[in-house]
Amino acid sequence: MHFTRSRKAFDYLTTILTILIPLTLSAQTSSTGTIRAVRIAEPIHIDGDLNKPVWREALPISNFKQSEPKEGEEPSEKTAVAILYDTHNIYFGVWCFDSEADKLSAKQMNRDFDWQSDDDIEIMISPFNDNRNGYLFVTNPNGAMADSWLGGDGGRYNTNWNGVWDVRVTRDEKGWYAEFVIPFSTLKFKREEIQTWSVNFERNIRRKNEQVRWQGWSRQYGIDNITQSGKLEGLHNIKQKERLELTPYVTTGLEWVDGKAKGSLKAGGEVNYDISPTLKLNFTLNTDFAQVESDRREVNLSRFSIYYPEKRQFFLEGSTYFDMSVSSARLFYSRRIGIEGESIIPILGGGRLFGKINKTSIGIMTLQTAASNETDWANSSVIRVKQDIFEESQVGFITTQKFSNGYYSSMYGTDFTYNTSKFMGDKNLMAGFSGAITLENRRDQNISNRDNATYHVFLFYPNDIWSFNAGFNSIQENFKPALGFINRSDFKRLYSKLEYKPRFKKMPDYIRSFSFKFYDLEYYINDKTGITETISAEIRPFGINFKSGDYFGVNYKYHQDNPHKDFRLIEGVVIPKGQYNDNNFSAEFHSFDGRVVNAGVEYERGSFYTGSRSNIEMYLNLSINRHLSIGLDWSRNNLDLPEGYFKVNDIGGRINYALNPRLNSSLFAQWNNEHNEVLLNWRINWIPKIGSFFYFVVNQNIDTSNKSIKFTRTTVLAKLIWRFAV
Repeated sequence: MHFTRSRKAFDYLTTILTILIPLTLSAQTSSTGTIRAVRIAEPIHIDGDLNKPVWREALPISNFKQSEPKEGEEPSEKTAVAILYDTHNIYFGVWCFDSEADKLSAKQMNRDFDWQSDDDIEIMISPFNDNRNGYLFVTNPNGAMADSWLGGDGGRYNTNWNGVWDVRVTRDEKGWYAEFVIPFSTLKFKREEIQTWSVNFERNIRRKNEQVRWQGWSRQYGIDNITQSGKLEGLHNIKQKERLELTPYVTTGLEWVDGKAKGSLKAGGEVNYDISPTLKLNFTLNTDFAQVESDRREVNLSRFSIYYPEKRQFFLEGSTYFDMSVSSARLFYSRRIGIEGESIIPILGGGRLFGKINKTSIGIMTLQTAASNETDWANSSVIRVKQDIFEESQVGFITTQKFSNGYYSSMYGTDFTYNTSKFMGDKNLMAGFSGAITLENRRDQNISNRDNATYHVFLFYPNDIWSFNAGFNSIQENFKPALGFINRSDFKRLYSKLEYKPRFKKMPDYIRSFSFKFYDLEYYINDKTGITETISAEIRPFGINFKSGDYFGVNYKYHQDNPHKDFRLIEGVVIPKGQYNDNNFSAEFHSFDGRVVNAGVEYERGSFYTGSRSNIEMYLNLSINRHLSIGLDWSRNNLDLPEGYFKVNDIGGRINYALNPRLNSSLFAQWNNEHNEVLLNWRINWIPKIGSFFYFVVNQNIDTSNKSIKFTRTTVLAKLIWRFAV
């Protein structure tokens, strides 16, 4: 029986581990750990069966410790990991034994699944050994796949990074088992005969809300804290098989607008060339984003613009090499390229160079957009350089340039971040400075380029029990990054926040920790006049994190706003300039998202500019089975103002169906009564082979104004992307 084979494998692992891996772990910090990879002669055909004879050659580790709920204690279930490799691939075998295997939480099967709600195993690999950058590979008992780039400040997840790798999973009465294969061509590493990498492993057992980790299991850290990882040794004479990658695409479709049909056929693609194992050159031609899901339309009940995240895969890949912010100001915002309002501007082509040379990270990109009925042609470029200094810190520089017909804009910025995970022994601490200026030149205008700077100084202490941050930043009136994003300017801002999340020794068994926010303060003054513009102060009298994973909390917020001119709030409502003092109370509850049925609700009530406001937000997620899930959300704002009583409703829903990890479908719908339009997006995503994709997409816009239903725009398209590696 398969159970018998797994039991024998487990006994074998236990014997090896007892002989080879002494456990020398202290009560608060894990010891330095090492796992050794074993070279094999032939590639492995992965199928999730870890009883194959080849795995008997491996040297597994199993010295995991709890991070949650009982820091430093032995896990309730046994986990073991082993590593094999050949010339072109690395293989991970993971044994997740479970005494109640029938109670595993495994609700998802789709690519890039939300691994925060399922049982999972997470593998972190940092070939750079720089304490800053790495890769995360995740699977669950269904064999669903998710991955992420870990970069920047050592804790930023780029979950939109998609690597070329594969995994297979099996299950039996004693647990579940995962077999990974990751080609070396997916990873960036130095060209050295003998490799030593940073590596770590984390397992989550959702029904127990238990988290176990191989190294760095203190609650101060996460698996993204690469400084707390162990070492992978034994790799030698490895090679990246592919250096040249071609990914052509073809897109065809039909669009109906107000009853008029228009067909389309588009082709293009990308060329990727690995200049070195750590440096990638990319060219794109006729760049296309037809398969990207539409943005959700937000109802903006403030006087400042809303930030929308990037969804286009071309810009998401390697995005951490280009990112830089000065507090809330994003110096490079890729949505400024190829998007103008709700219009799509064709990107004719361009190139990128990104990667790392020793301790220097480089990101260079230039793209050319075409002229349209609404905009002129434009060339947009960005250069970002970061230099590793000290053990975990960095200093960097960025510049952006935009050329158009009679217009030129540039931005220059610099930043320094001191980062350590060893403050006072085992605490996290960050401090730093960033700043930038912009320069503009228009052929038909005289621009002085004064008051065109921004800067930010900060201190951040993010830890398990105490968390504190404070800083000061300013954005002057004429700081206008053509390729960046700011939601307000002409201010100086002082902010600070202090949170306390104790775990008292004597408290009910059903409570894991409390959460208190002593204060969260923001103070804005006008940069020129020194007049107060905004004061925001928030406290959390108490919050409770339950052992079950549920959360309940209450909050109070005071908000003073001093708009210096009238502004439109919603249709038919204009807020006059003046001073407004608002007091708001809120309560929220969120159930553990690892349940088959999970939900959340938040209610807020208080004064709001010239009147009052109450707001309720609710969501409900149903996991019917491992293939099918349904999510619903609803928010309602009730505005009682001198102009009248207004209701602002926003409704959204999503249905996901995954036949298997490589074939899935999703349906998204959204409506609000401010825009009076239903947005529908239906996508089928098929992965015929690793690195290749087929999409079938239907977008539907439905006008619901005037108490009627009118189909205004329908788009049906198909897109094939095929990967060729040389």
